[in-house]
Amino acid sequence: MCADCGCSLTGEAHEHHHHHEELHDNPQLNDPKTISVITKILHKNDHEADHNRVHLEKSGVLGINLMSSPGSGKTTLLEHLSEVANFSFCVVEGDLETNKDADRLRNKGIASEQIQTGSACHLDAFMVHKALHHLPLNDVDVCFIENVGNLVCPASYDVGAHLNIVLVSIPEGESKIEKYPVMFRKADLVLFTKVDLLPYFEYDLQKEKEAARKLKPNVDILEVSIKDKDSLKRVADWIEFKRRMR
Repeated sequence: MCADCGCSLTGEAHEHHHHHEELHDNPQLNDPKTISVITKILHKNDHEADHNRVHLEKSGVLGINLMSSPGSGKTTLLEHLSEVANFSFCVVEGDLETNKDADRLRNKGIASEQIQTGSACHLDAFMVHKALHHLPLNDVDVCFIENVGNLVCPASYDVGAHLNIVLVSIPEGESKIEKYPVMFRKADLVLFTKVDLLPYFEYDLQKEKEAARKLKPNVDILEVSIKDKDSLKRVADWIEFKRRMR
């Protein structure tokens, strides 16, 4: 059950049903009983997230959670990173339905495990844990966790990654950062995508960068376009630097 929107997402089917009934009887998120349920679920999720990090670290793998609105270019970024990165990687792919994104990555030779969340609007640590056991962690340097496209709920759930990258694309328009502060406070890197489209939109990139640094002064910021290999290489270099620093 999601602390932000009320969707059900716990790892066990029994818990899923039980919590759904509790919230159905107590629909207000500020109700004490609901808050108690949310607290228990978040605690269980955080415990599983810690387990995921240990699991990754035993294989020497850096976990990176990719978060953004739908259509910001997460999967496309990963497709093109595979062409310029000096590190190998696999992907946990989260979507409400279909295997399309995972299939796209597999077609590029990238090991991917699809999670279909159904009605859940983000991944949780239990979902990711199951996916990790289907990926060749001993053969890669980095595991990307491509979260469901959503700028609200994924920010509240630790999935067991070491770093968070939040993408924001130029066609989305300004003010996304100010409107969704929780997400951007969690970011280690804010990645502005599709910057080749800047000439076609009224978008004050400098203003948006300032908004990001107002929320988190030490956040790293990069710009990327899949048409510009140098910009993709800068993203890959940032990830490689973080990997070697661990």
